[in-house]
Amino acid sequence: MAVEFTYNLEAMLNQENLQTLEYTPEVARATSSIYERVRNIIPEIEWPVHAPDIARINELKRERNAIILAHNYQTPEIFHGVADLVGDSLALARMAADAEADVIVLCGVHFMAETAKLLNPDKTVLIPDLQAGCSLAESITGADVRLLRERYPGVPVVTYVNTSAEVKAESDICCTSANAVEVVESMGTDRVIFLPDEYLGQWVAKQTKVQIILWKGHCEVHERFTGEELRNYRKGFDDVQILAHPECPPDVLKEADFVGSTSGMIKHLDKTRPARVVMITECSMSDNVAVEFPQIEFVRPCNLCPHMKRITLPKILHSLEAMEFKVEVDAAVAERARRAVERMLAIRRDKNN
Repeated sequence: MAVEFTYNLEAMLNQENLQTLEYTPEVARATSSIYERVRNIIPEIEWPVHAPDIARINELKRERNAIILAHNYQTPEIFHGVADLVGDSLALARMAADAEADVIVLCGVHFMAETAKLLNPDKTVLIPDLQAGCSLAESITGADVRLLRERYPGVPVVTYVNTSAEVKAESDICCTSANAVEVVESMGTDRVIFLPDEYLGQWVAKQTKVQIILWKGHCEVHERFTGEELRNYRKGFDDVQILAHPECPPDVLKEADFVGSTSGMIKHLDKTRPARVVMITECSMSDNVAVEFPQIEFVRPCNLCPHMKRITLPKILHSLEAMEFKVEVDAAVAERARRAVERMLAIRRDKNN
């Protein structure tokens, strides 16, 4: 296996009976500034449930010299309450590469934790829930990539970061939705194998002259959206602006006003400042972005990622207390997978020089 999670059975069972901390005046004071930031998206009645865990987690981070990296799809109490660094897959990869803490807690899914470990082999990387997987990452294996190389000899393999370390190790370079076109064109070839997201690959193919060889992998969150659903939003809200991730099906992208990565969406909102918007992606992202744009009305479609939602404040607290669950990647796999990720990161560094 490319990845191992170091744990004990007792710790796993303890996760089912996570402690409940008390909401005290001291906790209220310690978390008051955090709540002021999120009061428009987290009801006041819910804060006493979240605040004790937030206060204790932030204490433990200092004790452990730990940082928390949280993906945009994490719930607001995690994203705004305990995360030190937040962003999309590309941003988290870059942040992981620059992390100076002894311990990294990755609040996301397993391939993100693997990537953090690839870029920080000497640090302790934790994931709070062992079952936080990814339908897209599970759609392809290292053996699949090797078979594709046999079928298309000499054609470079560009792999979306939403993949296992084993798949990255069989690839030439990684990409995210934010830099996919740039990475594909950096290969300097007439065609590339693009894995594993079919819809993202189709979108990339429309942005470049490079021929794209696709794989039929899909994100279970994004593929549930439909073009008809977007047309219904327009019927209900005449002035709504629709932003979609390129991992969505083609009929969805056709109906969208803007298609781009998470970071691209945020930049678009900052530039255009629409009165009303709907973001066609995982619904926690709308909650988190809404904090930054209180003047914009967010119409929230609610396709939740069941894997992302396995990460909770009590599980993060347990992770830091028990130092569970440690991510380890086989050394031979890690060396090759690391090269693919570092090649992706180097493109931006070269461009900035």
